[in-house]
Amino acid sequence: MKKKQIKFLTSVFFLLCCSFLVNAQVTLEKEVKISDLGLHFDGSKVSGGASNTGDNAPYDFFFGRNISAHGDAIKSFGNYVFMTWYRGGKSDRHMMLSRYNKTTGVVSTIEFPHRHTGYQNRYWIGESHNTIAIGISPLDGTIHLLYDMHAYSANRPSDGSLANDYFRYSYSVKNAATLPDEDFTIDKFVLDNGVAGDYKHLRTPGNISQSEFVALTYPSFFLNDQGDLLFFMREGGNNNGMYKFSKYDANKGEWQNFTDFNRLNAKSQAGITYNWGLYGDIKYANGKIRIGFQRRLSNNNDKYQYQNGIYYAYSDDPSGATQWKNYKGESINLPLLDADDIKVMEPGDFVTTNQANKVHIVGNFDWTVTANEDIHFISRVKDNENNVTKFLHTYKPSGASDFITSEDFAGGTALYTSGNDVYLIGLNNGRVFVEKTAGGTHNFERVYEQTGGRQYDHGVVHISNGKAYYYLMEKKSGNAQPLYLQIIDLDIPPTDPTLPNNFTIQTKGETCTDLDNGKLIISAAATYDYIAKIDGLDYSFNKDKTIEGLPPGAYDLCIEVVGKDYTQCYQIVIEEAEQLSAKVSVTKNIAKVTINTGSAPFTVYKNGLTILETYNSNFTIDVNHGDDIQIKSKEACQGEMLKTINLLEDIRAYPNPSNGVYKIYIPNDINNIGLELYDIQSRLIVSKTYNVINGTLSIDIQDKPSGIYFAKINSKKPIFIKLIKN
Repeated sequence: MKKKQIKFLTSVFFLLCCSFLVNAQVTLEKEVKISDLGLHFDGSKVSGGASNTGDNAPYDFFFGRNISAHGDAIKSFGNYVFMTWYRGGKSDRHMMLSRYNKTTGVVSTIEFPHRHTGYQNRYWIGESHNTIAIGISPLDGTIHLLYDMHAYSANRPSDGSLANDYFRYSYSVKNAATLPDEDFTIDKFVLDNGVAGDYKHLRTPGNISQSEFVALTYPSFFLNDQGDLLFFMREGGNNNGMYKFSKYDANKGEWQNFTDFNRLNAKSQAGITYNWGLYGDIKYANGKIRIGFQRRLSNNNDKYQYQNGIYYAYSDDPSGATQWKNYKGESINLPLLDADDIKVMEPGDFVTTNQANKVHIVGNFDWTVTANEDIHFISRVKDNENNVTKFLHTYKPSGASDFITSEDFAGGTALYTSGNDVYLIGLNNGRVFVEKTAGGTHNFERVYEQTGGRQYDHGVVHISNGKAYYYLMEKKSGNAQPLYLQIIDLDIPPTDPTLPNNFTIQTKGETCTDLDNGKLIISAAATYDYIAKIDGLDYSFNKDKTIEGLPPGAYDLCIEVVGKDYTQCYQIVIEEAEQLSAKVSVTKNIAKVTINTGSAPFTVYKNGLTILETYNSNFTIDVNHGDDIQIKSKEACQGEMLKTINLLEDIRAYPNPSNGVYKIYIPNDINNIGLELYDIQSRLIVSKTYNVINGTLSIDIQDKPSGIYFAKINSKKPIFIKLIKN
């Protein structure tokens, strides 16, 4: 029998039997094994109606082979790296979350009860879209997971099997991201309506309508300079889809209403001939929210088999709600109706065929923007009439009016930026390589290449603070294959203190009322001389600073870079301390506890003995009549909740009215109970102790006149039941 939670505390340092080509100081800092059991589709590409060949057969698939180390599956946060994956083989498929602690060298892994769904909810057909995106909020330390269900809805699949599962979202309690290794466990994630074992939510917390969570795919998280966490997804299908994004309000623990970038059913608008969809990304780069994509038009008779073009826009509004422009700086309105308003170039112009559906532009597309505002795109175009494939690098140096496209390019799958440099990071013959060019140039040179050792099948990269975190699946056989994390130092220690993402700001609220012990934690990527100004006081620091003793309230924080004409300002909130507040509702022998306010973890006592410690605010416990339940929060000063379980409070008699024979259901742990019976004039008719048999007490007053009677059950708190005799 499998446990529903597995926690690995594994030492992860390896000696590498490899050789490297290294230019400058780009180096492999660490390689860490995450698991031997990453799910992979090792079978054949099949149709959606393929039959189940059994769990011991190769894992067939509908779209592509990759599911683990795939999608927006890796993020770094502080001293930690987070990775999502599914565990193989085919009969397992459990969703997993691993966290690598760079300080302790420990990989802590949580197993969720949820499993890979498969194409159209047929688990035996692998679905490469069902990735798990991860985001971390630096403002409250919460972990957020979005599962790609590939545009499912209550009636897609048509059998309704995902009617209550077409959108999946999981999230943790506050500060779960930085808990000690031994505390990084599944109970830090919030249950769906308190249901044990269910961490999948059909919506995000907040006031967004449920209708907004239908037919979504391709989830991805990103951060702005204020530390706000955002995510975006595509609604709709391949040639009639729109991008929409939402921002997380860390103060409320809720997601704000979606902003729609473009519009579904665009051809319903004047001047638009065809509907269209998007394949690309929304990112926050160099202080702005930006979008770059290729378009898929619903015109099935043009020369493009699938996608065409490169399209790009950006917003000067940190929330992305307003102030959108095309690359020329011309204003555009949202939702966008005509993609041509933001078109950059057409890869299809670099091949000669004009035959219908012969220009293939799929894959090998990405884009990035440097700190100097250089814009770079990579793409691939294939002429299927003449069997010609070209890889293109399209870029615009900062300050230039137009883009330049080079055909002298070997190609790649993903672009990344750190500072003013652009990095192309990928696999060559299954081994990692890094190429680099200065922003606004086409001078790619290979600065790192692994030339020996294990080979990898695929992977995804996350770059943060001058390091590349490459999440990889080893090239092996079977549908359970090893997963690794490589941390590559790109030799670009942050030196520019004026970069908009130089500072990371975290707050911790007051722990107890009137203690005024809130904290502000400032971390700078670049070591430099800074002055933080808050509440009329100046604090000097050069890397990290913790300001303590802050009363609850809103503050203006400004950080000056000494010797430079640069100041970065933020609005922060120190939250007030919470008092423990909880509600307990009892049904039969189950008490459902809902904690409204208070600091986790919560400790639950029954009759003076500890029975549970949990970070969840909704949970259930088994109880018997007369049990004393006590709940305490992490902070003793927040008080406690006490309740004595009285299972007789909601007792009823059945049938009622009746001819004088009634049954009263009593908790099973009670063997006998005193009962008094009164008539409507409050005269005592019966007073005796009744035996409780199989949880039932029987009353027979057939010999009494018709009318209304009251049965008084003598417990700690007497209970009165009205009886009506026909």
